[in-house]
Amino acid sequence: MFLFFIITTLITYVYPYGLSLSMFQRQNHDSVSVETLDLEGIQKRGKLIALTDNGSTSFYIYKGDSMGYEYELLDAFTKEMGLKLEMRVAKNMNAIFEQLNNGSVDIIAANLTVTKERLNSVNFTEHLLLARQVLIQRKPKGWENMTSKELDTKLIRNTIDLNGKRIYVRKASSFYTRLTHLSEEIGGKINIIEVPGENDTETLISKVAKGEIDYTVADENVALSNQTYYSNIDIAMAISFPQKIAWATRKQSSALTKKLNEWILKRKNSNENLVIYNKYFKTPKKSDRGNTRQYISSGGSLTSQYDDLIKTYSKKIDWDWELLASMIYQESHFSPTARSWAGANGLMQLMPGTAKRYGLDTIDATAEQSLKAGTDYLVDLDKYWRGYISDKQERIKFILASYNVGLGHVIDARNLAIKHGKNKNIWYNNVESMILQKSNPMVYTDPIVKCGYCRGQETFIYVKEILSRYTFYKNNHLSTDALVKN
Repeated sequence: MFLFFIITTLITYVYPYGLSLSMFQRQNHDSVSVETLDLEGIQKRGKLIALTDNGSTSFYIYKGDSMGYEYELLDAFTKEMGLKLEMRVAKNMNAIFEQLNNGSVDIIAANLTVTKERLNSVNFTEHLLLARQVLIQRKPKGWENMTSKELDTKLIRNTIDLNGKRIYVRKASSFYTRLTHLSEEIGGKINIIEVPGENDTETLISKVAKGEIDYTVADENVALSNQTYYSNIDIAMAISFPQKIAWATRKQSSALTKKLNEWILKRKNSNENLVIYNKYFKTPKKSDRGNTRQYISSGGSLTSQYDDLIKTYSKKIDWDWELLASMIYQESHFSPTARSWAGANGLMQLMPGTAKRYGLDTIDATAEQSLKAGTDYLVDLDKYWRGYISDKQERIKFILASYNVGLGHVIDARNLAIKHGKNKNIWYNNVESMILQKSNPMVYTDPIVKCGYCRGQETFIYVKEILSRYTFYKNNHLSTDALVKN
């Protein structure tokens, strides 16, 4: 099993997108002229080649599985057409239309806004979404207990009130241009604060959520996606008219464009589309945290009804059972029927691809079957990291991180640590600081990064909270045992 794990890991890491070749590798297109690269030529080839950007809405890798709103729609389209899907990530977004028009790819699926200027060089499909530019602002303290009317009085709800406010955006972004025009429209002065180019939209949103800055601007679909991670941000204040988000095709690809339009219109209000939309833009991504009373049973000495099983399977990985229990709580809150927004199932929340590798049917799995498959996976991760990190306690942190986000992303962070003069074998303040940077375009487009974008903050929190809860469990159980002995 470990040899199989290493082989599949290498495939996932060197070819992280599964359906494509390497993330940034530029490939020669099949020998078909641009003029004939319409639907018929694509069908003869047997695959659709899509150019995308790396991010939370278009396409990314999570626990080894391909994810993203636009990816899932394209995947559904190609399956219906009997085609394979190859995703290629654009390293330079300024060159995407050139790559489309020279025949390197068939379609661009990269959260593109339809503009008059772009229509001069490409076709656009029917829109997938309508997105306005919206103000990102932080809700006030105690917002959870406020009515919507009370909340409105604490937040900006009129563009006039932007006068004098400091709003942080990149100068090269469309948001900077819109704010400049808006400042003139309101007859005041919006203090537009330019930030360095490495601060992408999602980074700025996270800074608002953390209280580091007060305001930024984002496209509404990106804002919706991020609101599922940060419940304390408000995105209701629009600063522009709705704009169409669509896929781009070549002018010559009229048959492909027509087929895509038919498919999009047919599915636009379907349950299938609604499920995918809600998954990325509505479903909360954060689990409940911080209430230690939920960590233990009413008796105080047990963590869950599965303690005996956890104690048995923890021996397979040579962990304290309380550590494995803490991890399971983080994954599923000890619910064998838990299902995450990303499609992970069961007590150990294995993704479908990983579950299949370990012989687990996540739909009908029992708690013990999920626990067995999950610990088998942990054993393989331990074997992998044992070759690099001899200290067991330090290795555990790398195992937890790999289980959470996928081995390839942690390998990326380790390579980044080497590049930036940090200790590649120490998690805290070293490799973890690099995983935090993997949502930054300046970092995830680095040639040494093979698995691209990920929300490293989630992994950062995941490791810290599991180890903190583990300490709580151990202290709780020790004090209980002492009481029993006395």
